[in-house]
Amino acid sequence: MAMLLKRPIGTLVSGLRSVGGGNRNSGGGGGGNTPLLDNGYAGGGTGVTATGPNHDGGMRQTLTIVFLCILWYIVSSSNNVIGKMILSEFPYPMTVTMIQLTSITVYSGPFFNLWGVRKYVDISWRYYFTFIVPLALGKFLASVTSHISIWKVPVSYAHTVKATMPLFTVILSRVIMRERQTKAVYLSLMPIIVGVGIATLTELSFDVIGLISALIATMGFSLQNIFSKKVLKETGVHHLRLLHILGRLALFMFLPVWIYVDLFNVMKHPSIVTGDYRVIALLFTDGVLNWLQNILAFSVLSLVTPLTYAVASASKRIFVIAISLFVLGNPVTWLNVLGMLVAILGVLCYNRAKYFARRQQDTLLPYAYGAKDGAGTKGSSSTLASNSNGRRYQYAPLHANGGVPVPENVLLANGGASAMGTTVHSLMPSVAPTIPITVSSNMATSNSSSTNGRLLFV
Repeated sequence: MAMLLKRPIGTLVSGLRSVGGGNRNSGGGGGGNTPLLDNGYAGGGTGVTATGPNHDGGMRQTLTIVFLCILWYIVSSSNNVIGKMILSEFPYPMTVTMIQLTSITVYSGPFFNLWGVRKYVDISWRYYFTFIVPLALGKFLASVTSHISIWKVPVSYAHTVKATMPLFTVILSRVIMRERQTKAVYLSLMPIIVGVGIATLTELSFDVIGLISALIATMGFSLQNIFSKKVLKETGVHHLRLLHILGRLALFMFLPVWIYVDLFNVMKHPSIVTGDYRVIALLFTDGVLNWLQNILAFSVLSLVTPLTYAVASASKRIFVIAISLFVLGNPVTWLNVLGMLVAILGVLCYNRAKYFARRQQDTLLPYAYGAKDGAGTKGSSSTLASNSNGRRYQYAPLHANGGVPVPENVLLANGGASAMGTTVHSLMPSVAPTIPITVSSNMATSNSSSTNGRLLFV
């Protein structure tokens, strides 16, 4: 299977490595977006030169994003349809979840090494048990409850309920992160609530367990989004490596639970006893598609702005609902469809309101200022940061994906350089502040990395 996927996916990965553009040679100060997949070192990369025309690079990036979005929509809708078909004949949502986690664990390691995805940085045991373990727990529970919802209610209704994710995100961000939103953001939640309410009242195949499971899954995914961003910022771990870590940890954590709850019942199921190849093939296909869906979702998120990703995700939800209605043929009414459309429209309004709120914050807080430098004043755009060797670097923009293109594609974990007393935790991800970058002498080579997880060449 690895040999079958190596050529087509290898071609895609090659495009993702070069899609960022910009000269990354050690001697040049060229900018450009950070490529999605890196070989694990700073130097030696090639791409579209910063001084030449950028038309070809921009066109290639656009085509790559469009191709990934279309592939993401197809894989996601296929995964949901196949999941519904499996659970209709094989009603063991925990087993389906365990197969998906097994697929992530088995496929991710070899393929990520084949594609050159960088290894993750050192993480302390305290941090591991404080954030990584709860994230793995949340991933498992959210996946199980999501499968229960698809089992109990139609795919179209389950995805309509999952459109309430912005509502959970706003509430949880306020409770956990103490984040306040603008009035426009709060008002944009109203169409989501109204649309889901209409869809619930008019759903012909309504089930209370399905509704509650979908809401729990949505809350779980919202928590994952909040804390995954925190872990990615603070540790510098590659997003695909984080997917692998969480999938593997969740698999081994809940393997005893699955053996106690599902294993003996699964072994007695007619499909397993008789060796029904159809159910077994569907389970295998569902695992592969779920793994690909996770990779595509992370890939699209890494290539576009948060607003573009949110719009693409909302469009994907419409695509999944339409395909499920067409393929599975579950009965719906016009009021039911209206409720779905209002909920999706509310998600788009929420994304737009968040975009303008971030732009306003960008205007109010354009820079993150560090300590005064001997040659400049605090807040000056020309201020230089010095390290112990006397080497000095200009302030560089911190992009939404956490990558800093100059110098030499340094990834700043922890959202800032604590050696200079600079902190950017209070800034939203889409804000592009400027921060001083300090590189010590033991990081002069391209394959160096810090042991404290704060500065890392990738």
